[in-house]
Amino acid sequence: MTTPGTPPPAGRAVEDLLRALAPQVLGALVRRHGAGAFDACEDAVQEALLAAAVQWPERGVPEQARGWLVTVASRRLTDQWRSERSRRDREAAAAHDAPAHDAPADADRPADRDDALTLLFLCCHPALTPSSQVALTLRAVGGLTTGQIAQAFLVPEATMAQRISRAKQKIKAAGARFAPPPPDERDARLRAVLHVLYLIFNEGYTASSGPDLQRADLTAEAIRLARDLHRMLPGDGEVTGLLALLLLTDARRAARGGPGGTLVPLTEQDRTRWDRAAIAEGTALITDALTWSPPGPYQLQAAIAAVHAEAEHADDTDWRQILSLYRVLSHLAPNPMVTLNEAVALAMVHGPRAGLDRLAELDGDERVAGHHRLAAVRAHLLERAGDPRAAREEYRRAARATTSLPEQRYLRARIAGLAHEGDE
Repeated sequence: MTTPGTPPPAGRAVEDLLRALAPQVLGALVRRHGAGAFDACEDAVQEALLAAAVQWPERGVPEQARGWLVTVASRRLTDQWRSERSRRDREAAAAHDAPAHDAPADADRPADRDDALTLLFLCCHPALTPSSQVALTLRAVGGLTTGQIAQAFLVPEATMAQRISRAKQKIKAAGARFAPPPPDERDARLRAVLHVLYLIFNEGYTASSGPDLQRADLTAEAIRLARDLHRMLPGDGEVTGLLALLLLTDARRAARGGPGGTLVPLTEQDRTRWDRAAIAEGTALITDALTWSPPGPYQLQAAIAAVHAEAEHADDTDWRQILSLYRVLSHLAPNPMVTLNEAVALAMVHGPRAGLDRLAELDGDERVAGHHRLAAVRAHLLERAGDPRAAREEYRRAARATTSLPEQRYLRARIAGLAHEGDE
């Protein structure tokens, strides 16, 4: 039944609505039929979404849009299983001389179960690798097609289809249930969910390979999912921190690209192009969260992003405050990228040699020793320290290591700019 007096919506509006409803509908079906039926449930939901995409723009959106999709998807699933079950029952009846009959339908679980959140937890099951968690989350929760996900990660669609299929099979083999994780696993599983959303955003904000500097579809999807998660868990400080971090970082997106998609580093960006509405929202979120939640890694990163956002010009940046925040972050969640960023802040406060000394601690760390960012940061600090010859060599090393074409062009431009400095 369509809403009285409401004209059929435009195709884009239907697409946005279906994308928002898809995880809720899939969650409802998997809750009813179990995680072992994940693959069949997803197929049924895709058929229901396709039917809605065809019918709703012409006939209007039903008053109970979610219920309409659940009903259609359930019918598709029931038809498929009834056909299969009838065949099996006929075979069993012939073998055991017993009458065939339909099994009772699974009963719904409590209505207050948060299906969307449970679906996120399921897609980030510990049996999956991070790359599989990302792919399955984008497919099942984000509503992206397999082709769209494959395009985002620059792999053939068949390869991505196999990755998603294997992820579903691993979940089934692990005996996963469509239920919130037990209390003793909840924090770890929530951290996995946050990490997956963070990875999706980072891949969109700085594409790891290919010709494009950024992929706005992925950053937008990560922010949308983070908003959904924040609505589900408004009292979790790290969920709030992640949403704030994504908003504050994405606010700089328009200023990061120059003519032809060239990379513009933070210190050289035109800050009048930053999204002030996103900055205001992100700053308000993190400022509030730090008043009632113990600081966690995402909150600290959001606080650092907020300090950058406060500076109208690069020279106004409060690097001492940023350095203090990085030191807390390094103590709370030590990892090579935190150390690398701390080295930059240290150089801004105490000079490039101090930053270079901090970077030297990463040389033996296999997790980052060959990463292009380590070489690029070292090159930048060597340039600031007045050693252009060594800086050129590090820029070359970074350019060889990255598979991002915009980053390669930026690094080669730095090399060209230092071509005659330091030569005898």
